[in-house]
Amino acid sequence: MMINKIVLAYSGGLDTSVAIKWLQEKYDAEIITYTADLGQQGLNKKELKEKALATGASQVIIEDLKSEFINEYVFPALQVGAVYEGKYPMATALARPLIAKKMVAAAEAVGADAVAHGCTGKGNDQVRFETAFAALNPELEVIAPLRDWGFTTRDTEIEYAKKHDIPVKATSSSPYSIDENIWGISVECGQLEDPWLEPPSDAYQWTNDIENTPDKAIYLTLGFKSGVPVTLNGQTLKPIELVEKLNKIGANYGVGRIDMVENRLVGIKSREIYEAPAASILMQAHQDLSALVLQRETMHFKETLMPKYSETVYYGLWFSELRQAMQSFFNSFKDKINGEVKIKLYKGQAKVVGRKSNNSLYDNGLATYDKSDSFDHDAAAGFIKLWSLPLKTAGKAKNSTGEDNNIEDENKINKRQII
Repeated sequence: MMINKIVLAYSGGLDTSVAIKWLQEKYDAEIITYTADLGQQGLNKKELKEKALATGASQVIIEDLKSEFINEYVFPALQVGAVYEGKYPMATALARPLIAKKMVAAAEAVGADAVAHGCTGKGNDQVRFETAFAALNPELEVIAPLRDWGFTTRDTEIEYAKKHDIPVKATSSSPYSIDENIWGISVECGQLEDPWLEPPSDAYQWTNDIENTPDKAIYLTLGFKSGVPVTLNGQTLKPIELVEKLNKIGANYGVGRIDMVENRLVGIKSREIYEAPAASILMQAHQDLSALVLQRETMHFKETLMPKYSETVYYGLWFSELRQAMQSFFNSFKDKINGEVKIKLYKGQAKVVGRKSNNSLYDNGLATYDKSDSFDHDAAAGFIKLWSLPLKTAGKAKNSTGEDNNIEDENKINKRQII
């Protein structure tokens, strides 16, 4: 297939900057860069455009996707309480399908033959991008320079960049690979590749070290409507503003640091650190409010399904029927998740200390142990009798067959053999 135009996912970092020049040399094609503004701090659109054009791009597309990202990707994941392997709130994994969707639209608009990404051959993002491309437009050719170009280390990439006068931030002494958006930031490479070493302070980009956080706790009150956060300390805020404020406050208190060894989709273990102050705060608040308003079996099944949903998103299957079907389940009860949650931030911790809702299923008369207790204690004996009936029946059956005696005799024989 003859390739004349390529839309490249472009961050301005080492990999994608080098990719512009490499794609030109290999395919003799026109390179159009695509950049998604997802709330990454320090994004200078003017400088990014100038850099891409100077490096060889013929056209630069930069789109502000913050609102769509929060409303259509982040908040649906918040409804689930989605965290991969119990820790990672998947800021990067949630962003990739949106970027892929917009890249496909851009490729179709400019008449491109191919799309390209700057993901490594052993990372998760290559799978996320290419799975989304296949779902949205299987006719587009997909190019992955980092799998093909032969650079074996980041140092060789840096040398290539220097040779072609491509300005990059990464250096041999500061080799961190960073991905950032409004929902969180991920950092890998360098010293972090040794899972025994504590992450150095300079690896963290947002949050304060515990030693540098305030010595006095702060209390936040979050208001939710249909499972979505709408107020902070009584003030109604737009989604972007609310998340940005929580990131700032949480980072000041050292909240949201995650250091984990995770199982990548491609089969390897990887040590990553993440910072997600707003995500950490909102996930806990949403979880506690859900516990207050949802029926027990709904809550338990929600907890059972959450890991599968998180795995599905982490694996790049956002556009799959399975993810959409699971989303429908979580959406079926989101209208009940209304109320307020009070959270205490102190020295890297965010703890829920209060919650209330008009939809609350908490009955003080049933829960209390004081004189206002309305629970029918006499009913407990009958409940326990029926609840334990299967075990009682099984116990009788064992006794009638002598199974317990056989086990006891076997234990005596084993004991003599050991002696």
